[in-house]
Amino acid sequence: MTQHSEFDLAVIGTGGAAMSAAIHARLEGASVVAIESGTLGGTCVNVGCVPSKTLLAAAHIRHAAISSPFPSVSTIAGNVDLAALMQQKDELVGMLRQTKYADIATAYGFEILPGTATFASPSTLLVDGQPVRAKSYLIATGAEPLIPAVPGIEQIEYLTSTTAMELTELPDSLVVIGGGFVGLEQAQLFARLGVDVTVIGRHASHTEPELSSELRKAFLDDGITVIGDRAASIARIDGLAHVTTARGTVAVGERVLVATGRTPRTERLDLAAAGIATDARGFVIVDELQRTTNPAVFAAGDVTDAPQYVYVAAMAGKIAARNALGSAEHVDYTGLPSVLFTSPQLASAGITEADAIAAGYRCACRYLRLSDVPRAIANHDTRGGIKIVADADTGKVLGVHALADTAGEMMLAATYAIKAGFTVTQLADTWAPYLTMAEGIRLTANLFRNELPTSCCA
Repeated sequence: MTQHSEFDLAVIGTGGAAMSAAIHARLEGASVVAIESGTLGGTCVNVGCVPSKTLLAAAHIRHAAISSPFPSVSTIAGNVDLAALMQQKDELVGMLRQTKYADIATAYGFEILPGTATFASPSTLLVDGQPVRAKSYLIATGAEPLIPAVPGIEQIEYLTSTTAMELTELPDSLVVIGGGFVGLEQAQLFARLGVDVTVIGRHASHTEPELSSELRKAFLDDGITVIGDRAASIARIDGLAHVTTARGTVAVGERVLVATGRTPRTERLDLAAAGIATDARGFVIVDELQRTTNPAVFAAGDVTDAPQYVYVAAMAGKIAARNALGSAEHVDYTGLPSVLFTSPQLASAGITEADAIAAGYRCACRYLRLSDVPRAIANHDTRGGIKIVADADTGKVLGVHALADTAGEMMLAATYAIKAGFTVTQLADTWAPYLTMAEGIRLTANLFRNELPTSCCA
């Protein structure tokens, strides 16, 4: 890159939002440069979705061997070689970083410029002190683990979701602070690798209460201690971390993993110099077009206060890039899916009953236990259920929520139904293959017109 080059779009970051933006800008014929101060690929491939899900898959396989519901089939699970497992994880991450990021940049024809980006003025971006000129800029620097101000936390060498996936030896015991997506996944991951785990926090508070209650039971069945309270203080006593909750309960562990949310990564950008505003938590403020308070600068992904999923970041990055080039599009969150990759999985599409009521809908809801889903019965695993939230006046499906094996796989169909404006009657009358977990969505929809028990596939 020559010093006097001017690009149509300069993208700060190389994660999901950044790569999507660069790709779609190139598809529009724009010139693009991506700037990266750290490791190519951002959070998802390096320290987020990819490594955590491959480790969870390994942990679930070990647990399945220990707790098989088929006593006639002999299974066995030995000790875990964590160093070898982490090496396998690192090899996967390295392969995907090359094929899905570095090779993609080459294929689409945009440069990845190493260095730290800093705004010197509303129209000047410096990378390691050298100006990078562009007609528009996109901030896609992502977020990092938030460390809460818990008294005594500085006394311990705590883990985050990032450093936990760098361990080469399993601790005997672990206290996880945080009951959200990251905390619950990490808690079950280590529990199923043989660690004594305690979780402190509101357990899956983002979802339907029927499902969060069932997930809590599943955690208890796994031997995980669940404390529905917040951490108030931490002390190191005789080499162990003692975490005291607001109600005085004490959890003791060899290590502590902090999973209390994420904070935007903007420290080096000098947003004030560019006239870019942030909210009270530091997230970059954007309008419906993904534009910041600086008209030449857009932002997308976890650095903004958007749902922190890589597919949301990718969509927002695409929209931001197209708008930077002259379009006027916005992200449509209708039917947005989410998946918590515990076992059973907790997944949703659309809105919850509480959200629907808050939005002014008159709600009608139905809940089907997995003990009424043939696939779950055949699997000998009937933990969980399916809930559909509908508009009582029109019958339109507003949300589908499930706690089940492969619940995440069910959500694409649910998202399609919500996006298409299906009513519960249409959903109940749509083909569903027998002995699939997704059939449970149709069975649940059928409860809106008939709550009598159903025969197989009827």
